[in-house]
Amino acid sequence: MDAKKGLIILVILLLLGLLGLGYWGYNLSTANKALTSEKESLTNQVGDLTTLRDDLQQEVDSLEQAYTALSEENKTLQGQVDNAETTIASQSAAITKIKKQSANENASLKAQIEELLKAKLRLEGNIVGLQAQNDSLRAVTGQLTTDLASAKSENQALAALNQTIQDEMKKLTLANFKASAFRVEVERRKPKATAKAGRARRVLVSFDLMEVKKQFQGLRPLYLVITDDKGTPIKNNKPIQAQVTVNGQVQDIIALQQKDTDIVENQRLTFNYELEDKLKSGFYRVAVYTDIGLLGAASFRLQ
Repeated sequence: MDAKKGLIILVILLLLGLLGLGYWGYNLSTANKALTSEKESLTNQVGDLTTLRDDLQQEVDSLEQAYTALSEENKTLQGQVDNAETTIASQSAAITKIKKQSANENASLKAQIEELLKAKLRLEGNIVGLQAQNDSLRAVTGQLTTDLASAKSENQALAALNQTIQDEMKKLTLANFKASAFRVEVERRKPKATAKAGRARRVLVSFDLMEVKKQFQGLRPLYLVITDDKGTPIKNNKPIQAQVTVNGQVQDIIALQQKDTDIVENQRLTFNYELEDKLKSGFYRVAVYTDIGLLGAASFRLQ
């Protein structure tokens, strides 16, 4: 009984052992399969890592080559940089020098510009002054042109009057009894010559009688006649009407003054006539007659 129980127990133990062994085998098989799968996975991973390693090795080789090339390029560039820095330093020095020169030149140019501006202002002022002067000169030129035309007209009138005087003297003067150095002056109130009509107050007439023949010497009347350019006697409250005879011809005159004078061979005679009224501007004729003709004549102009 005990042996049987023992056997049963042994069988049971064997069965349990077999069951345990089967379970262990099953677990071992499962583990083997898992290990095999993991091995295959690891093998695949190793292959992938090997491929990645090879790729990385190629990239490293490429990077090393690139590094070597870049290192060489860096050396080249560093040399270029050094050269560039040297060039830049030289150029900077040159630029600094140029800036100083430019600053000096700018200061000089500014001073020159200021002087030029001052000169411009002076010139502009001068131009304005010259324009004003030119305008004034144009006005003066216009006035001078007018005056010149008037003067030409007056000169023509004076020439005509003088020609009339010369023609009359040829007809009315005697060859051996006529005045020389015939002079006419017009004075204002104070004894001073004037050509202004409004200031004229007296007329002075002087002349010489030289080498008078005896037949013309002796007491004779002398007449002062003053007329305008048309032959009209100037105003006088007591005009003197007289007649003179030349070469058998009788001529009526209206005189301002009469002087009975003892005519000798050589003498200087004068008339001093105070004007009774102001004269107008224009030409006037002064003549001195004696009973036997015209001694002399001259003209004057009042403005």
